[in-house]
Amino acid sequence: MLDLLLLRHAKSAWDDPTLDDHARPLTKRGRRAADLMGDYLRQEGLLPDLALVSGAARTRETWKRLARRWNGQPAVEVLESLYLAEPARLLAAIRQAPAGATRLLLLGHNPGLERLARRLAGSGSEAPALAALKAKFPTAALAWLQFDAPDWQAIGEGRLLRFVTPRDLAADAGDD
Repeated sequence: MLDLLLLRHAKSAWDDPTLDDHARPLTKRGRRAADLMGDYLRQEGLLPDLALVSGAARTRETWKRLARRWNGQPAVEVLESLYLAEPARLLAAIRQAPAGATRLLLLGHNPGLERLARRLAGSGSEAPALAALKAKFPTAALAWLQFDAPDWQAIGEGRLLRFVTPRDLAADAGDD
């Protein structure tokens, strides 16, 4: 059984027009949401063996905030190829994950992340989670998919088990 955690970066700032998109940091709300999701993953026992993280500042900052909430830090690969990547590129990165990593976190961007989650969520998915995923994939949202596959190269359609947003964890966390 393989677990894939697709996490969209937390809310990023647009207030500095001199920064290019790749360099935008998190907002205060984004930092709070990343902390909430880090706590959630720890409390639910969903810590990854390996994290694949886009090279953008907002994804790297989200990762740092998640990982500091955990005892010990899983292996992490920062991949520039994940920045604003389409679903095919995201899936290619996932399929290259080592067989020893049975729980993989991919931390990236929309719209590619949302499209990939929808593509992978098969008929055995939890109906409320699937409905929430189809409605909106806000910043810092998490889609947990599970696959009956021997390794990452063999994944296809999986089961969406949960879809969690910061607002699900704290009413004042907000969604965008």
